[in-house]
Amino acid sequence: MNRPTRRARYPVPLAAGIGVYALAAATGMILLTDDLRPVAQIFLWIVHGVLLIVLIRKLGAKESSAYASLFIVLTSAMSVYVADVARDDLTLQQRGKTVTATVVKKWRDPAQGRKARDYHYALEHKDGTKVPGPALKATSDEFEVGQSITVIEDPKGELRPETPGQADATGDALGSGAFALAALGAVGWMSWRGSDAARRRDARKQPGGVRKAYKTVTGNHSTSEEQEEKLREALCAYPADRRGYIKVHPEEYPDVTQQRAARIAWEMGLHAEAFGNRGSWRFGETVAEQVPHD
Repeated sequence: MNRPTRRARYPVPLAAGIGVYALAAATGMILLTDDLRPVAQIFLWIVHGVLLIVLIRKLGAKESSAYASLFIVLTSAMSVYVADVARDDLTLQQRGKTVTATVVKKWRDPAQGRKARDYHYALEHKDGTKVPGPALKATSDEFEVGQSITVIEDPKGELRPETPGQADATGDALGSGAFALAALGAVGWMSWRGSDAARRRDARKQPGGVRKAYKTVTGNHSTSEEQEEKLREALCAYPADRRGYIKVHPEEYPDVTQQRAARIAWEMGLHAEAFGNRGSWRFGETVAEQVPHD
């Protein structure tokens, strides 16, 4: 899928449509997370990625649409995951109750290679009743058995209790937004890479690219014979600089190679300089390093 395709006629509306579609797909996955099994979610993400490949290819970028699609899917999936965490925190803040509970039991996840081991705390109210929901979870050993702590509990028992600091959804919301912006940024990047400006820039980086870009932009449709004649006239008319070189701009002769220009200069009693031209062709009676013309 690395082969460039023809760019869409209206790339900006297409890129905007792809961005809206990517956001809509991520939003839909956030809404369906609780209703779909993991297998169904994976299937939908795969379908989403294939559709993105088809759409991004129409932007005409040289880069692989498959890689761009994979990046968008991964960042969108991360945005959905973090948004789901933020949604749970917001739900807990809205319907939860702040209570004082006592830690009655503490344990840690079993070791599994290099996987992080979270700490879990079983909590009880002062009257001895269990705090509803799963055990409190923390990434570090923050509490001890018998310690009294303030938590927000879910009366329905669907969400695990959290400390007031854990239930703050601001960071998660910002993180979800950052991943979504990264996905949109990939769409914008592929749109730029398929633009005429990017193609002209790439052309300038390739051998002879400056001359080809000059010919395209200026609409220079002269034949190679006409360009060679123009070069002969320039070598006769242009004054030499203080070092004895006559400088010409190669992009003005898009169909004339440097070797051919060296041959023309040799026929006129000059030599083509091969060293230190800095974007120009230099010709003189004596040169430091001669361009071969045979």
